[in-house]
Amino acid sequence: MNHAPTSVSEYQAIARVVRHYIDGAKSGRGDDMKPAFHEDATIFGYVGDNLFAGSIEQLFAWNDENGPATGLQARIASIDLIGTVATVRLELDDWTGYRFTDLFTLLQVDGEWKIMNKIFHLHL
Repeated sequence: MNHAPTSVSEYQAIARVVRHYIDGAKSGRGDDMKPAFHEDATIFGYVGDNLFAGSIEQLFAWNDENGPATGLQARIASIDLIGTVATVRLELDDWTGYRFTDLFTLLQVDGEWKIMNKIFHLHL
């Protein structure tokens, strides 16, 4: 079993992936987010009593409709990394008036980190 320490560059690569997501939120363009996600990625969370669930394409469509989040403040609260798997907790304030906590699972696919799943909590 390999017990080599994880390279700081892997954490930086994961943070860059999350940056695509944040930049897409700020621009209000789902296409700006797409490089962060695997094509089969999913999303789950509640908006009030309604479950928002399914293909990540729903997030891109919502983002396009919602428009630019020019006042968005984002902070990566944690990155946990185990080999080719990672989790990220992201705190988002003022996404056009909304506050979210996002939890991402990432997988290293063909040498690139991709978000496979997003689960979110909308703070009301």
